[in-house]
Amino acid sequence: MDVPMLWLKEYTNVTADIKQFIEDITLTGSKVEGYTTIAGDIENVVTGQIKKIVKHPDADKLVITTVDIGKQKELQIVTGATNLKEGDYVPVALDNSKIANGVEIHSGDLRGVLSEGMLCSIQELGFDLHDFPEACENGIYVFPEAVELGKDVVEVLDIKDDVVEFEITSNRPDCFSILGIAREAAATYKIPFKYPKIEVQQKAGGNASDYISVEIKNPELCPRYAARVVKNVKIEPSPKWLRKRLRAAGVRPINNIVDITNYVMIEMGQPMHAFDIDCIAERKIIVRNAHDGEQITTLDGNVRNLDSSMLVISDPQKAVAVAGVMGGENSKISENAEAILFESATFHGSNIRVTAKKLGLRTDASSKYEKGLDPNIALEAVNRAAQLVEMLGAGEVVKGVVDCYPNKRESWTLSYSPEKINKLLGTNVSEQHMKEIFESIELKVDTQNHTVVVPTFRPDLEAQADLAEEVARFYGYDKIEPTLAAGTPTVGKKSRSQIITAMVKQSMLSSGLCEAMTFSFESPKVFDKLNIAKDSNLRKTVTIYNPLGEDYSIMRTTTLNAMLTSLATNYNRRNESAGLFEIAKVYLPKAVPIVELPDEISTLTIGMYGNMDFYDIKGIVEKMFETLGMNEKVEYITEKNIAHMHTGRTASICVEGKSFGYVGELHPQIASNYGIGTKVYIAVINMPEVITYADLVKEYKALPKFPAVTRDIAMLVSEDITVKQIETVIKQNAGQYLESVKLFDVYQGKQIEKGLKSVAYSITFRASDKTLVEQDVTEAMKQIVEHLSSELQAQLRDK
Repeated sequence: MDVPMLWLKEYTNVTADIKQFIEDITLTGSKVEGYTTIAGDIENVVTGQIKKIVKHPDADKLVITTVDIGKQKELQIVTGATNLKEGDYVPVALDNSKIANGVEIHSGDLRGVLSEGMLCSIQELGFDLHDFPEACENGIYVFPEAVELGKDVVEVLDIKDDVVEFEITSNRPDCFSILGIAREAAATYKIPFKYPKIEVQQKAGGNASDYISVEIKNPELCPRYAARVVKNVKIEPSPKWLRKRLRAAGVRPINNIVDITNYVMIEMGQPMHAFDIDCIAERKIIVRNAHDGEQITTLDGNVRNLDSSMLVISDPQKAVAVAGVMGGENSKISENAEAILFESATFHGSNIRVTAKKLGLRTDASSKYEKGLDPNIALEAVNRAAQLVEMLGAGEVVKGVVDCYPNKRESWTLSYSPEKINKLLGTNVSEQHMKEIFESIELKVDTQNHTVVVPTFRPDLEAQADLAEEVARFYGYDKIEPTLAAGTPTVGKKSRSQIITAMVKQSMLSSGLCEAMTFSFESPKVFDKLNIAKDSNLRKTVTIYNPLGEDYSIMRTTTLNAMLTSLATNYNRRNESAGLFEIAKVYLPKAVPIVELPDEISTLTIGMYGNMDFYDIKGIVEKMFETLGMNEKVEYITEKNIAHMHTGRTASICVEGKSFGYVGELHPQIASNYGIGTKVYIAVINMPEVITYADLVKEYKALPKFPAVTRDIAMLVSEDITVKQIETVIKQNAGQYLESVKLFDVYQGKQIEKGLKSVAYSITFRASDKTLVEQDVTEAMKQIVEHLSSELQAQLRDK
C-alpha cells in the first residue's frame, strides 16, 4: 500500500524525516518495502515568462523564444510548441537540468540556433491531463496565473511528496488505509491521532428513504449496506489538492464523483461505489446471490458469467454490480446523471476472494474486501463521501442514510495480566506503560479488572498473547534483552533423514553439481514425451482441482521431466556442459480416483551432459554411497527395460536384491524430445532406501605393520561377462588375506577372438599379524584361477 506522507500528516503530526520515519515505524511492526519521492527526479527547472517569440530562420515548425527567469540575462530557447504566446508563464528546464525519469537537459544548437534550455510540458514533468486538466494536451504547460519568476517549479506546482510503500499483512485490514497507518504512526511516536471530523449539511430536500430502499437477502455474505443519495450532481474534474493526493497514492484521477469514492477507499479503507439512481429499477437495491448462468456487463466492458456462489447488487429486474468486485455498465454514472446513490457496504472476505478468482477480475475494492472489513466503518465512509461532495460542490446531499445492518458487530473484552505478559516477553514493562500502549491503539483499558475493550476494527486481537505482541512492538523489540529459557531446555537435533539428506547434498556439491529446484506440478503430456507406457503406474496421478493451467494440472510421479527441462534450458542457452541434482518428492496415489493422501517419496535426481560418459555419473553415485557407507551393499545390474533410457547403457541400482534406482544414458529419442542434441546421463535414486541402508558408523583400523603382496592376473572372458561377476568370484575364493581387487585393463581388438574380451586385475594380499610367504599367495591365486575357469569359462592369459 502506498502512503503519501503529506496526506498522513493531516491526521498525526509526524516530524521525523522520511528515513527516520521508515526505521521507527518498521520497529513497531509495520513492514516498509521502500519509498519514492514524487518529482524527486526534477532538478533545476524554474518558472519563466515568455517575452518574445520569433520564427526560426531555417525551420518552419520551430520558433525562437526569449524567456525571462528573473535574472539579468534572458534565455533564448527553441521550441516546436504551438500553444504559446508572449506573456505566458511556463516551466523552464535550464542547462544541466533534469526532468521526469532523470532525463538530462543541456544547451545546444537546434538547426543552427542556440537553445539554452527547454520549455516543459506537463508530461515532461511526470504528470498527465488527469493531474492538471488545465494543461494543453500536446504543448507546453502554461501556468493559469502569474507566478514569481525563477522559482523552483516543484515548489510552485506543489508536487513534491514522499510516498512510503507498506506491506500489510492480511490480519490487519485496518492498516489498508491512510487512517490505519496514521494511527500506527501516532502510537509509534506517542503523539495525538486526529480522526477527520465528518459533518454533512444535507441541503437537498426530502429523505434518502424516499429515493431508495435496501434489502439484504444474504446477511451472512453482506453484513451491512449503507447508502446516501446526492441530487443535482455536477460531473467535473476534482480540485488540485484531491487529484494530488490520489496521484501520490497511485490512483489516477478521473472526475469528482469517481475520485471521491477512491479517496474514501484510500483514506478509510472502505471501498465505495456510485450508481446512477435513475438506472435502479423501482428505486430498490437488493443484495442477493446471483442465479446460475446470470450475466452482467461490468464497467470494463466485459460480459461476466455468474453463478449462485457469487453475490450481486441488483434491482428487482437485473444485477447492477458484482458485489465487492466491480460495478455494472448498466448503472454507471454518465455526464448527464442528475442523482446518484453512494454505496458503502461490507461483504464476506472469503466469498469476495473466490468470486474475484472465478471471474479473473481482481480490483482494488476486492483486494480490500477479501481481507475482511469492519462493518462499523461503512456508515462513517458513506458520510465522509457525502461531506466531500459538499466540499467539492459536486451536488446536494439528501438528508438521512438508508442503513441496513441486521446483525451489528460489537466490540469485545479481553483479560490481561501484566505479570504474565512480562513473563511471556521476558520484559519488565510497568502496568502504567502497558495502559498507555493499549490506549494509543484505541483500546479502552480497565486497570482495576485488568481488561481491555477491543474496537471492531482490530479483528486480530483475540487473546492475551495478541495483547502481549502489542506491548512488545510499541515497547520496542530492540529493548527486549535476550534471556535463557526457564527450566530444562529441549535440545534440538537433526533426524537421521535430515542428516543423510544433507550428506547427499554435500556429496553432490563436492562432485561439481549444482542444485536445482523445480515445481511439483506438471502437465499430463510429459508421459508421452518420456515414452512412458500407457499402462504404467506413473500415469496414475493426483489431479489438481484448481490448476494454474493444463501445464500445472497434475502432481508429478517422476522427477525426470523437470530435470530434463532444466538441462534443455542450459543446452539451448549454449552452455557446453551442465551437471544438476535435485532432491524432491514424487506423489504416487494409492488408488485412482483419490480417496486418501498419496505416498510422497523423496527422490534424488542427477542430470548431466557435456564432456563426460557413463562412468562419470556412476562415479558420482559411487562416491555418494561410499560417503554413506553403502558401497559394499550396492550392486549395479544391467537394466534393459526402462523405455526412456538407452538399452545396454543403463544399470539398475540394487541393495539386497531390491532395485531402488538406476543410472545410465538417456535414450537419444527422449533427449531429442527435449531439444538436447547431445548425450545426456541420468541417475534417479529413491531416498527412503538410501536412508534405511546408510551406515554412518565409521570404523578405523591401525595402519598395516606388514607388507602387502600383489599379483596381477589377465584373462579372456565372454564379452557378456560383467566386471561385477568377475570380482565376485575373486572375492569369494581369495581367502582371508585378500585386501583389494582393482581392474586396470579391458581390451577388445584384433588380437582377441570375436565375442571375447581381455580383462586384467591387480589383486593385493596382506596379513595383519605376519608377513605372507609365497605359499599363502600361491594357494589363493590357484583357487581364484580354478573358479574363474569353472564358473565363468575364463582363459588365463600370459603377460
